[in-house]
Amino acid sequence: MQITMHVCLDADQVTGGISLTRVSMIARILSASMSSSAKVFDYLVIGGGSGGIASARRAAEFGIRVALIEHGRLGGTCVNVGCVPKKVMFNTAMHAELLHDHKSYGFNLTGEANFSWKSIKASRDDYIKRLNGIYDANLKKSNVERINGHAVFTEDKFVEVNGQKYSAPHIMIATGGKPIVPSVPGAEYGITSDGFFELEDLPKKVVVVGAGYIAVELAGIFNALGSDVSLCIRYDKALRTFDSMISENVTALMEDSGIKVCKNTSVKSVTKADDGTISLDTNTGLMSDVDCLLWAIGRTPNSDIRLDNVGVEVDKYGNIAVDEYQNTTAKGIYALGDVCGRALLTPVAIAAGRKLAHRLFDNKPDLKQDYNNIPTVVFSHPPIGTVGLTEAEAESKYGKNSLKIYQSKFVPLYNAVTENKTQTVMKLICVGSEEKIVGLHMQGVGCDEMLQGFAVAIQMGATKTDFDSTVAIHPTSAEELVTLR
Repeated sequence: MQITMHVCLDADQVTGGISLTRVSMIARILSASMSSSAKVFDYLVIGGGSGGIASARRAAEFGIRVALIEHGRLGGTCVNVGCVPKKVMFNTAMHAELLHDHKSYGFNLTGEANFSWKSIKASRDDYIKRLNGIYDANLKKSNVERINGHAVFTEDKFVEVNGQKYSAPHIMIATGGKPIVPSVPGAEYGITSDGFFELEDLPKKVVVVGAGYIAVELAGIFNALGSDVSLCIRYDKALRTFDSMISENVTALMEDSGIKVCKNTSVKSVTKADDGTISLDTNTGLMSDVDCLLWAIGRTPNSDIRLDNVGVEVDKYGNIAVDEYQNTTAKGIYALGDVCGRALLTPVAIAAGRKLAHRLFDNKPDLKQDYNNIPTVVFSHPPIGTVGLTEAEAESKYGKNSLKIYQSKFVPLYNAVTENKTQTVMKLICVGSEEKIVGLHMQGVGCDEMLQGFAVAIQMGATKTDFDSTVAIHPTSAEELVTLR
């Protein structure tokens, strides 16, 4: 049986109290319901990561029928193999670093501190399992139906999971991404960031390949916990997309910490010996007797769900193309988060997901995510905090003559009595006669925690005068940002 509905209404017209959007929704639901095998919802979310769960739960608050499809553990990359377990390991590494400073602060510890990777892995994994359960409980509390399995779009425009078809007038894709493994011979002998969380023991000799934040973070964790670490980067600096001050500083600090930064180095092939050790043939020489090779060369979207069947376009990298309202090229289908290849950060996906739910179901048609001034932290050693434009970006946008740069380098008070004198660097990028702050970049102890408040100020349009007129908190590293001259 086929249902045909002829609607002759303008987008803003209402006839008999039913809007065009509602008529279209009813038409799709009625059409779908004629298929005996299809289950119908108002909102169907594909992907149980942070963005998908946030959007599904918020939409359910408006009294609609919501379902969420996920084939793996709830929470996505962030909870299972990303931000959360990574931060646990960063904290672990920080404890190792603090041990070196105990003597400087008057603590004479006798004996050797024995570290157990197995112990922290067990407690970390238990914590993640608890989070998985909390996400599941929250979905049930919000009356969001969970569908277990891998979703694909069918030729007849349904979403299919394990042979069961589903339909909804609004479908949102938040399937995230996965680490890239290069196409070099023997690449399979390495692991990715996913495999990092499966390691049962701390490897003695590690090679990390990559120059982005994941490479920097994991290399730092391995190094602080006692591994012999080499970092292979294609150019001469890590974090090259960050402000030049940060890129130069983090590269130098990694070298100072004992990480062997192998610059202008690319891997040509990988072999594995009978004893399990790995050798890497690179353009700069052979690296042998490696216990763990970790690829951290980028991520690729999980967009292989037959998007061609519904007319959703992707770019050459597989990222789903969306407009500023998260609309894809197919009507009634939306996408957000890592699968779109932009601002790959958990809080961004959560915020975008919630705003989309309000736009679709809470009569807020103009609500959308602002992708400007997104604060970002890299959990390097010490951590990096950054928000706004880099100096190069600001110069390109406003012109060099419109900028005023304030910069500082100092030893924080914590290191005043320690043998290790790691410096903190800070930069403010201001534009125009009013010196509006368009960029803030820093690396040092505590920079991860101090960034949030400054990001609020910059989002509100703060100027250098606003910073200068704020009383400094002494003695802290943060006070440097309101006393820069």
